[in-house]
Amino acid sequence: MALIEKNEQAFAKAAADLVFTNPFLPERIELERKLLGSEFVSASADWNVRVASQASHPNIDRMQQLVDALLKQLQKRFNEGVRATPEEVTLYETIVLLALYYRHRNRFKETIADARRHPNESRPVSFYDEFANDAKDLLGPAGKLQAAGELPHIFAIFYQIRRAFFEIFDNIVGVSRPIVALRAAVWQSIFSHDMQRYRRVLFNRTNDITTLITGPSGTGKELVARAISLSRYIPFDPHKRTFAENYTNLFLPLNISALSPTLVESELFGHRRGSFTGAIADRKGWLEECTGTGTVFLDEIGELDQRIQVKLLRVLQTRTFQSIGDSKTKTFQGKIIAATNRNLQKEMAEGRFRRDFFYRLCSDMITTPKLHEQLQDTPDQLHMLTRFIADRFVGEEEAESVTKEVVQWIESNLGMNYEWPGNVRELEQCVLNIIMHSEYRPVATPTNSPGDQLTAAVTTGDMKIDDLLSHYCTMVYAQTRSYEQAAQRLGVDRRTVKSRVDEELLKKLNGSAT
Repeated sequence: MALIEKNEQAFAKAAADLVFTNPFLPERIELERKLLGSEFVSASADWNVRVASQASHPNIDRMQQLVDALLKQLQKRFNEGVRATPEEVTLYETIVLLALYYRHRNRFKETIADARRHPNESRPVSFYDEFANDAKDLLGPAGKLQAAGELPHIFAIFYQIRRAFFEIFDNIVGVSRPIVALRAAVWQSIFSHDMQRYRRVLFNRTNDITTLITGPSGTGKELVARAISLSRYIPFDPHKRTFAENYTNLFLPLNISALSPTLVESELFGHRRGSFTGAIADRKGWLEECTGTGTVFLDEIGELDQRIQVKLLRVLQTRTFQSIGDSKTKTFQGKIIAATNRNLQKEMAEGRFRRDFFYRLCSDMITTPKLHEQLQDTPDQLHMLTRFIADRFVGEEEAESVTKEVVQWIESNLGMNYEWPGNVRELEQCVLNIIMHSEYRPVATPTNSPGDQLTAAVTTGDMKIDDLLSHYCTMVYAQTRSYEQAAQRLGVDRRTVKSRVDEELLKKLNGSAT
């Protein structure tokens, strides 16, 4: 007699696979469908299209019942002396993990809420003993299993999974395909694509993996960084019944564009008294303040001074640094997340961003989608995002009426094809303007025409002289449609004009003239 009978094997394997599946990918839904068969409830089965992260769902409740029933049968067979193969023991252990998570998921949610209410302390977790006894009872029949010896670690992983789900769901709002893909990518940035490997070895090694978040301004890069940071692994002490730290304090943001290079360096590395003008006392920087479970978030990394790029490169390579004015070497224990709206490939090509620094940043990359892309994919997302913003400013009772007013105004005045150059940040200002003035007047954005590009290049000195001449000759030729007339205007030979015309730029100029 086998421990897991043939008619149970498909269910058991699907249940085991569910333990290690990204909850924001469609594979999870298919596994639930496979587990429940005709009992599967399609409505709101996909977390990504639900407007709130409800604690439960009929599918989850029913799966918990079926998993518990299967485990009861397997425990009975163990007690009757049925011998299990190594594969069956591994499968049994994995199903036990699923059952444990289902049984205690709401207690983990309560622990998250308690941490938010008491951000300055790490409080005892009252249900650990209940969890441990439950786990030992379920694991006992199979003999000495790996999971039995790592219950504090499993407890910490479950707490992390629960936090990650809520942080991702609450920070990344929307139902469009670009947003669904973003949620799944953020989950992988936390746990990798292989949850079993994460549980075995990666859980305490992700500090060495730097995350780089790219995307246009206003697309929520800091929200993504916050979700990753607040979802990191925190060890659990079974003797004190506490987690090593309160997770709400582990996000340390620094906006590089808002500070001078000297202040950025001081904020990051710290300084000794007298090391520069205004340094009247010793000060610890974020790199020193950050613990092993913490994250330093560097917003607008594309604007980082090259001298500081070199210093930060050393941190990423060796995990060591020195405060300004200090010769003592210190160790950075945490994780770095960086974000930028700049094209770093272009910045590197033009010598403003170091290539060696970039290749230390890009081990894990996430791109946030434009608001226009989200709305083109799923127009209904406008209502959801507007409601989310309105709820924060006017409260739940007034949010729906404000949402209807804003969406109606947008549809009538801007249209659903409006580009939203400021992305979600602009939508937020639109909502506030309509609340206050019943209208929104978008700020005129630069057209970024070839003429604008030339003006900007002359102003900033960012274009080489040969490129500048080609650009200008092409613009004059596009206006005159004649090499001779263009040559007369420019005071050069017609052959010079002809040799300088940029065909790609000419196509753009011709297109903008039609």
